[in-house]
Amino acid sequence: MRQSIYWLMALAAGLVIANNYYNQPLLVDFAHTFAASERDAGEVAIAAQAGYALGLLLFVPLGDKVDRRKLFAVTLSAAVVALAAMAAAPTLPWLVAASFAASMASVAPQLLTPYAAQLAGPQGRGTAVGIVMLGLLGGILVSRTVSGTIATFFGWRTVYIAAAAATALVAIAFIRVLPPVAPTFSGSYRALMGSLAQLLREEPVVRQTSFVSALQFAAFSAFWTTLAFHLHSLDARYGSETAGLFGLVGIAGASGSYAIGRLTDAYGPRRIVFCATLLFLASYGLLAWVGGTIGGLIVGVVLLDLGLQSAHVSNMARNLGVRNRAMSRANTLYMTIRFTGGAMGSLLGNYAWSVWHWPGVCGVGIVCACLSLVLQILPGGKEPSAGAASLPQARASTIADARTN
Repeated sequence: MRQSIYWLMALAAGLVIANNYYNQPLLVDFAHTFAASERDAGEVAIAAQAGYALGLLLFVPLGDKVDRRKLFAVTLSAAVVALAAMAAAPTLPWLVAASFAASMASVAPQLLTPYAAQLAGPQGRGTAVGIVMLGLLGGILVSRTVSGTIATFFGWRTVYIAAAAATALVAIAFIRVLPPVAPTFSGSYRALMGSLAQLLREEPVVRQTSFVSALQFAAFSAFWTTLAFHLHSLDARYGSETAGLFGLVGIAGASGSYAIGRLTDAYGPRRIVFCATLLFLASYGLLAWVGGTIGGLIVGVVLLDLGLQSAHVSNMARNLGVRNRAMSRANTLYMTIRFTGGAMGSLLGNYAWSVWHWPGVCGVGIVCACLSLVLQILPGGKEPSAGAASLPQARASTIADARTN
């Protein structure tokens, strides 16, 4: 498969995943618009993470059962409607609910990752995942800059009007361009969802990668959920545009995901994840030490993003190699647990900021990073072979799975 299709997937993944992160530089603006407290405005970010986690659980497993192109059309159309509702929100509770719905429907990037891995095959899996992840991670980071800049000149509602238009274009492009891939599961939706519990129970690799990533993403989300508040609390009273520009700073870290994908293929993912986690922990130590200055924040953000994204790419490559015919389900478990961790991190960060401000936020990040290191030291199962077995097809509502890997 030509790499151009992976780069197209990367662009689309970036445009759609951005829907979940436009809110982060805008939280101060939300508080001003609706005369709300910073803690109440932070619920928009928490709702986005929680909605995405639920969407991952409900929709991503269907990537093994139905034509992904049809699934893209349905979920992205729903996302367009929810984004338009955010732009028109008359109250903060309306905005929170619409944020939940928009993120719940913006799960296409997590359908694209196993799609790319399936097209690439075992030998090129790390590279394909790295390319798609580069677009996805770039979308996360650039989204903050885009939303902060647009909000400064045109207001935050314009951000969501533009997001709805971009999502609609992605839906059209997916239907026209993406190659078909045959579904690998023919059972019922109930059996499909039941197989998730079986996969989690029987695969220690899935458990380890998922919970390590959840703890790392919790720390990451605590930082980004409170960054706008932190910048606004500094003497210069920086606004949404400055908060958004930190997304560009993070690109320096995220840009390493393609190279990390190649290193994962060459040296194995567990070693890369462990080294990246050490870097991630060091970044939070730096943020706690000099995070009260713009220079300290810039260096901290570069290291934070490089550490997190390197670990994420390697974790995903390891996770997607567990069962070749259950890639969407393995990715569902990984990403659902990951974004549940992200929602908890946003919640803890928001609370820590309201009580202890920046030292509390850094404390949340350091504790979560240390716990992720502990989990990596624990036994996590052998690396799957290239020909790892899949969950067999379900008959009626039961699944008889004979492990061969």
